[in-house]
Amino acid sequence: MKTFIKYTIISTLSLIILIQNTFSSEKIKIGLIVPTSGEYSQLGNSIIKSVRLAINKIDDNRFEIIPKDTKSNPIDTLKVSKQLHNQGVRIVIGPVFNESTKYLDELKDITFLSLTNKIYGNPPNVISAGVNAISQINTIEKFRKLNDLERSIFLIPKTDYKKEINFAINKTNIKLKEKFFYDTDPTLLTSQIEKLTRYQQRKENLQNEIERIENSNISNKEKKIEKLKKKDTLGGINFDSVIIADFDESLKSVATSLLYTDVSSKRISYIALNQWFDNSLLKENSLHPLYFPSINKESYDLFINEYNRSYKTKPNQISFLSYDLIGLVYFLIYKNDFKVSNNIFYKQNKFKGKIGIFEINKNIITHQLNFYSIEDNKFKKIF
Repeated sequence: MKTFIKYTIISTLSLIILIQNTFSSEKIKIGLIVPTSGEYSQLGNSIIKSVRLAINKIDDNRFEIIPKDTKSNPIDTLKVSKQLHNQGVRIVIGPVFNESTKYLDELKDITFLSLTNKIYGNPPNVISAGVNAISQINTIEKFRKLNDLERSIFLIPKTDYKKEINFAINKTNIKLKEKFFYDTDPTLLTSQIEKLTRYQQRKENLQNEIERIENSNISNKEKKIEKLKKKDTLGGINFDSVIIADFDESLKSVATSLLYTDVSSKRISYIALNQWFDNSLLKENSLHPLYFPSINKESYDLFINEYNRSYKTKPNQISFLSYDLIGLVYFLIYKNDFKVSNNIFYKQNKFKGKIGIFEINKNIITHQLNFYSIEDNKFKKIF
């Protein structure tokens, strides 16, 4: 009898060890679909290198990343995604571009964490993991409340991005004085901004006031006239801030048009969307202060240094996001007892990455961002 009990215990222990060994050796397969050939191959390879850094940090042999080349087109994206599906992959990081998500709803049991920040019109199984407009507008709203800004005009270019911004405005329920759509053509832009700011009317106000004082008998009228002639316009502005949904040279064109119409950043708050710490904006002193929501700059700088030490080159901005997504997926799978399931993105969760805090709920990812100003030739963190 004792021999039988001893044999049973040994057999049970052996079975437990066998199960543990099987579990520990079972691979958790995550797909990574990025362009590694063609026009955007440099971007794709930068993402792969960042993912490699993240995997080294996690240091878990069970976690396996399977990269595939999308060639930056939706047909190849679907093709390689089907290959991953046949390999048992059910979570995929990518694709990079919103256009490449076009046919991915054919693979309904795969969840794609797209690296794009576009959220409008995505297939149901594609989650936008980029720093989207909803996250940015929520952060801008926090800044507006802190500074009692209640009459903001949202300046939106007449591009495809217009749908994205409109969608985010509706989702966040931000209260605006007005939405104003402008042409990106500089020859049209200035006249449109003139109309928005009532520039001609304010110029006439100034001229009329100068003439009135000239024809009056008031004391010190010469000094008053001299003071008025130093002005460009006369009259109030019926908004306290502008939110400019633009980037690079287009952003500068809009801001310059505002300056031309005598609506400077000293009179109202200039707020932009995430500018990824564009150093060229530091030189635009006439536009300062310029405010914008963004990722955590300190963490971003540390990542750039780490990447540069490893690969002797500078990373792409999107590769910074891919680094965090590896940590996010690992965290969610860990919380789910290392079971890969599409439901992990449906449950409410928070994850602190290098970008900031990811909030996951009902297959939607948003970010808690920081807020910065550009002034005195530097980026200053506000919160």
